Amino acid sequence: MSNSMPIWEKYLLTVKEASLYFNIGENKMYRIVNDCVRSDQKFIVQNGSRTMINRKKFEDFLNNTTSI
Repeated sequence: MSNSMPIWEKYLLTVKEASLYFNIGENKMYRIVNDCVRSDQKFIVQNGSRTMINRKKFEDFLNNTTSI
C-alpha cells in the first residue's frame, strides 16, 4: 500500500516536484527560489535544510507575472 499523494493535491512541493508540476526546468526553479529568498515573495517554506514551495502561492505568483 502506497501513501503517495498526487502532486496536484499536495500543499507543499519540493523543487523537483514543482518543476514537474509547473513544467519549469529544475535549474530555473532553483533560480526562482533563490530570487524569492531575496525578495518579498512568500511562497518558500524551509523544512530544515529542505526548501519547499507552497503550490497555491506559487500559482498566484505565476498568475501575476509576465515572464520568469
